[in-house]
Amino acid sequence: VQLVESGGGLVPPGGSLRLSCAASGSINRVNVMGWYRQAPGKLRELVAGITYAGTTNYADSVKGRFTISRDSAKNTMYLQMNSLKPEDAGVYYCNLKFSRYDYWGQGTLVTVSS
Repeated sequence: VQLVESGGGLVPPGGSLRLSCAASGSINRVNVMGWYRQAPGKLRELVAGITYAGTTNYADSVKGRFTISRDSAKNTMYLQMNSLKPEDAGVYYCNLKFSRYDYWGQGTLVTVSS
């Protein structure tokens, strides 16, 4: 299984970005995908998750600003990030879990700065 993120970049405070994660390989339909982020000097944290059935959950810090979605037919997950704040900056990682397996992408950098 391979996960490839894209869509990171530099955006000013208040701006928007859309991240994508394309999954390939032998993937169980019953799975959970999620976005995590890691800021310098901090632990990796869950930003948002989505099940194969479309159930979502968000970190309190991003509720109302970020939206996670997925296209199961394409094995692709998205994160729409609006009203970005400097504290949203970091490396964003795509995660896929099913059965006893846990996969990670290589990460995409999000920088929020004027």
